[in-house]
Order: sequence, then C-alpha cells, then structure tokens
Amino acid sequence: MHLAILSRNAKLYSTRRLIEAAELQGHTVRVVDTLRCYMNVTTSKPSIHYRGEELEEFDAVIPRIGASVTFYGTAVLRQFEMMGVYTLNESVAITRSRDKLRSLQLLSRKGIGLPITGFAHSPDDIPDLIRMVGGAPLVIKLLEGTQGIGVVLAETEKAAESVIQAFMGLKANIMVQEYIQEAGGADIRCFVVGDKVIAAMKRQAGPGEFRSNLHRGGSAELIKITPQERATATRAAKAMGLNVCGVDLLRSNHGPVVMEVNSSPGLEGIEAATGKDIAGQIIEYIARNAAPNKNRTRGRG
Repeated sequence: MHLAILSRNAKLYSTRRLIEAAELQGHTVRVVDTLRCYMNVTTSKPSIHYRGEELEEFDAVIPRIGASVTFYGTAVLRQFEMMGVYTLNESVAITRSRDKLRSLQLLSRKGIGLPITGFAHSPDDIPDLIRMVGGAPLVIKLLEGTQGIGVVLAETEKAAESVIQAFMGLKANIMVQEYIQEAGGADIRCFVVGDKVIAAMKRQAGPGEFRSNLHRGGSAELIKITPQERATATRAAKAMGLNVCGVDLLRSNHGPVVMEVNSSPGLEGIEAATGKDIAGQIIEYIARNAAPNKNRTRGRG
C-alpha cells in the first residue's frame, strides 16, 4: 500500500515509528506537512496540492494532527475523504474529540462513566456551578487546553471562584469538574485500535503535582486493567467514532470515569511502558481495513 502520514514533523517519535512499521510490513510511506497542503474544492475532481504540485494517490491516510492546527488539519482530511481515500480516523471524529465539552456530552448520552462536569457562561452562576460538582477541591479546565496546560486544581471554594472569574473575564471557555481524590494523582491511558484495548499504562503525577501527563513530569508503568475499564475504553472510542485513540480513565469510588479521548495519542510513552509494537498494530489495522476490496471511508465529515 501507499500511505500518507499527515504530520508537521517527520522527526517526531510517533511519526518515525509509523514510518518504520509501515516499511517493515512492505508499504511505502510519504510524510505530508498538513499546513503545506492546499485544496481544489470542486465537484468533478477534488484534489490536494502540495508544494506546487498535485499530490499522488494514496491508499490510506494516517492523521497526526496537533490540537493547534485542528481546523485546517481536519479540512485537509475531509478533502482526502472526498477523494475516496481511507482515513485511519475520520475528520468528524477528530473534530468531536477536540471539543472537550462536546465529547463529554456524547459520552454522557451513551451512559459512559464521567466525572461530574459543569459548564456556565455567567459569573452570577459560579456559586451554584461549584455546588453542582460537589464543592472544592475541584478542577477547572480550559476547553482548548492540551497536555495538561490550562488545568487548575482549586482547593477551596474562594480559590475556585477567583480562578473561574479570571477565566470568564478573559472570555475563555472553561468547564468545572469534580476532583477524583481517590485516584491519587494517577490515571490510566488505554490505547484502543479498532474495537480492542491493545495496551494500557498507569501514569502517575510527580511530587506536588496532580496532573499525570508525561509532558508535566509524570511517570508511566505497565498496568493490568479490569474488564469494566476495558469495556469503558472501547465504548468511549466507539462513541467518538475513532478507530485509533487514547482513552484516559480515572479509578473512582463509583467505577472508571473517562477524562478525555485523544484522537492523536503519542506512541513513545505507551511503547516504552508496555514494550509493545503499537505502531505495527496500527499499520496492520490499516492493511486489514483499507484494502481495495474493503469499504472505503464513509466520509461523513
């Protein structure tokens, strides 16, 4: 197969591993800088141009679209879908997952465990918003934040009011969530490919930190997950419509709760913690599902 990886940087660990895995399985790969693509949107023959010439045909596209380029990146992916190319994750599913509030509402509709979450616009509603999620301590999140940036733990109600007022004053969209204290600053990243959790790791926050993101200095280790956690992760991926994703869970007193579904999960941490060839399994999934005799992308973006 001839594969395209939509990535801003061919030297990133995840991109390099996907190239290695694809070539090892006999496929050809081209890394395409998402922001250098430009589109001819036409009824008869939609096309994508790249660095002054029309892109060659691909059998499948692997999107590695960073949060900061979601709008343009999903537009490029939609164009591939219009051209009948198989996309590992579809544009509409990526757009869903990048909107934290929308994704939680979709998971809620499917009855998937979530932390109690509040969302409001008016400063007048802050006291009731805090009560709604069970009071302090609570977590305040920017809807556009990534890698733990824009996530604040407010330990008192006064602190929570001040932080929420400050964000609202800056016209920033935020949501407020209950703090799952029993998780002890740890979460579980479940890596889903297709309808299976192929790997899982426990991420532990560093000393004095409550965010377990590896970018924030957290540590990772292999973990055995329960059948309930496995089912929660696969149901969350299905609700988002994602074929490959990272589902972040917390162990709460009332069962596993989903914190986030990541449509472009990094491979470095999970491969190091589990010793598994995640990149290889992703390429195998594409080979099974993007073959000419299979259904092409639904292109609902």
